[in-house]
This record gives sequence, structure tokens and C-alpha cells, in this order.
Amino acid sequence: MPMKMKWIACLLLGMTALGSQAQQNQTSILKRVRQKGWELDLKAGINIGGFSPLPLPVEIRSIDSYNPTLAVQLGLDITKWIDDSRIWGITSGLRFENKNMTTRATVKNYGMEIIGGDGNRMKGNWTGGVRTQVQNTYLTLPVLASWKASPRWILHAGPYFSYLLDGTFSGDVYEGYLREGDPTGDKINFTNGAVATYDFSEHERKFQWGIQVGADWKAFSHLKVYTHLTWGLNDLFEKDFQTITFAMYPIYLNLGFGYTF
Repeated sequence: MPMKMKWIACLLLGMTALGSQAQQNQTSILKRVRQKGWELDLKAGINIGGFSPLPLPVEIRSIDSYNPTLAVQLGLDITKWIDDSRIWGITSGLRFENKNMTTRATVKNYGMEIIGGDGNRMKGNWTGGVRTQVQNTYLTLPVLASWKASPRWILHAGPYFSYLLDGTFSGDVYEGYLREGDPTGDKINFTNGAVATYDFSEHERKFQWGIQVGADWKAFSHLKVYTHLTWGLNDLFEKDFQTITFAMYPIYLNLGFGYTF
């Protein structure tokens, strides 16, 4: 065998041996982690829901369409079982998630600040159609109490805390009119296909918090299926934002799969 081929063969053998040793070390570390009552889950799923006022205000006369759009989440959950039988535990971690929606509604005297074709802003009360698009990206920290109800089922409940990494709350108004300033102000009509846009993205609150409840089902030794409900408890918008006169809360159902190490 030529010298060059010998060197290549030795290098491949060495890499194989190192890879095998690294895998053994990793398996050993994970085994020790599990023995100490820790459990790691890598999760991926989707969010379905929206940002909603509660109850529905009188300004919104009807919801004409709703599209949750594709909203994904990726995260790592870390559970520490606190009793010897591993029935009760605390689960935390980090998840990167989108919370989106697109809606069309018919409204009356709805607080609005629109951007005209010349770039000027007009503020007042809108009556007519409103299209709203929300695309928010959060980094979320859950702090949950966990109860292993059976060998296959684990129930979770507790608060979550989210930081807004990137947010869009925008849309347009159509087939209606704006009363500038207040409900008795000058009337500006938008008909025959005319639209005006709005963008409240800069007024979104950076920190969100709420309640999360849900369940994990162990399908196989390392595979879980999960469903969780997250219900926000503070307004989407900053406290001093007064254009929209009612609070809007993120309410989302999370569905996905998890891999247990």
C-alpha cells in the first residue's frame, strides 16, 4: 500500500475511534444526568391562535375572516424531578416561537391612525373594513409545575415570560370612512377600492407574560407528542398607546413533537 494511502487509512481509523469515544462519553453524560433526576426534551411544533380583546368590544361588529398563518416554535425543555418516584417536577427552558394571525373585520368608531397616500398620518375613528396582520417572534421562558399522571402522561401548568425579538402589527382599512379627531370630526371617505394603511408595530410591548397549561404524551421511549395552551395576561401594546382603546391578549394553542434525551 502506498504511503499516502496508509496515512489516509490511519486518519480514518483515528476519526472513527474518536467519534465512537465521543458518542460513548455523550451517552455516559446523559445517563448520569437522568440518574440525578433531570430530563431534557427538544421540541418543535406550531402555534395556532391570535391576539384578541376580551370580551369582544362593541367597536368590532363582526369578524369576517381569520387565518392563523404558519407560526412555528422550537425549544428545549429541562425538567427536574423533585421526588424519588419522579411524579412531581419543575420544568423550564427556552423556546423560540412565532405568534401570527391575519384577520378581516367590520368595525364602527374603531380607534385608528391611518397613513394617507401622501404619507401624512390621520387619526380618528374608523367605520368600515379593517385588515390586520400580526407577525411576532418571541423568546419565551416557561416555569411550570409538572405532574406525571401515568407512565405516558405528564401534565404541566404555570407562568411563562416572553421577550419580543421582532414584531409587526399592521394592515389597511377599506370601504368606509374616518371621522378625524373624534366621532363627530370631519368625514374622510375610502370607497371604490380606495385603501389606507396603518402600522402600530413600534407600540408593541417588549415583555409578555401569561399562563401555560398542557400535556405531554409519551408515544415511544424517546418520542413525545404535546399540546399546550398559552394565555397572555398583559396587553399586546404599551400602556401609553391610546389609539386602540381596548387591550389585546395573545391566546395560542401549541401542538408538536418532542425528543427526550
